Amino acid sequence: MDRKQVIKEFIRTKKRATSVKIARYFGFSRQYASQILRAMVNAGEIVKFGSTRAAFYTLPELIDEIGPKATKRRFVNKNIKEHEVFDDLVSVFPAFQTAPENIRSIVRYSFSEMLNNAIEHSRSKNIEAQMESNNIIRFVVDDFGIGVFRNVMRQRKLDSELEAMQDLLKGKITTDPKAHTGEGIFFTAKAADRFVLESFGYRMVVDNIMPDIFFQEDKKVKRGTRVVFTISRESKRHLNDIFKKHQSRPGSYAFDKTEVKVRLFTMGTIYISRSQARRILVGLEKFKKIVLDFDRVPNVGQAFADEIFRVFQNRYPDISVEPINMNETVRFMVGRVERPR
Repeated sequence: MDRKQVIKEFIRTKKRATSVKIARYFGFSRQYASQILRAMVNAGEIVKFGSTRAAFYTLPELIDEIGPKATKRRFVNKNIKEHEVFDDLVSVFPAFQTAPENIRSIVRYSFSEMLNNAIEHSRSKNIEAQMESNNIIRFVVDDFGIGVFRNVMRQRKLDSELEAMQDLLKGKITTDPKAHTGEGIFFTAKAADRFVLESFGYRMVVDNIMPDIFFQEDKKVKRGTRVVFTISRESKRHLNDIFKKHQSRPGSYAFDKTEVKVRLFTMGTIYISRSQARRILVGLEKFKKIVLDFDRVPNVGQAFADEIFRVFQNRYPDISVEPINMNETVRFMVGRVERPR
């Protein structure tokens, strides 16, 4: 039995082993042990997790049996580097290390965006981050600051947290436009299987499996902001596809297309008015293409249709507004409005 085979059998017995333990057991020098282990990793015979003294090795078939199912860290919000926090969390986390590339890209992007928001916008003294997995990868970013909905509401002079949630789903909404594009929450919510954003008794849930979006109130008040991101390790979603879906022209590399669910702006009413149309249109002049989804909207007023498809279109003739999922009643009202050619 060659040396690689006996090392594999040793690891199989222990399920995980460090280079120091392997060197001591077989009487190798640490340098020789590191050399042969590196060759075995490169050949795919074993898998390495962690770095430096915390590194350990296991067999590919034992990955689901070893390693932490969850990791959690708490940081003082000062000089935090997102990539270092992420690498620290996943370095000994087998579920991430062995996930497909499309999942690793999504999780890395989404975690970095959400942690950056907490670092730069929350004004929280401390931030917590955790990651866990069985068949899914789930991360949580928790701060104890001013709250995302309250912050957006105050900075944009909105009337309620509900309006802040509505605006966040449009994209390009930020409380610091000089430093941020406002794309982080928008794309992270699109990338997840399920995305939850909660703060001071309000919760926004984006479920891309159903698919549906929910705005909720919770008597159990969460101080600050909590982000919960979940994605299956088997998901076929790709980050580049999500970005491309929100480009008005293929290859433009610009986030200039958005989709708005009109139902989220009905505020419990049936007959949607001109004022509600104006509320929907706030900030949409930043885009070149707007998709208005009328799914589960039973009716709209003529003034609503006029405000969007005549007034707004006359003001911004270069912006394309595309209505989808209209029932016959809505289609009739939209069709009555003289739309610019």
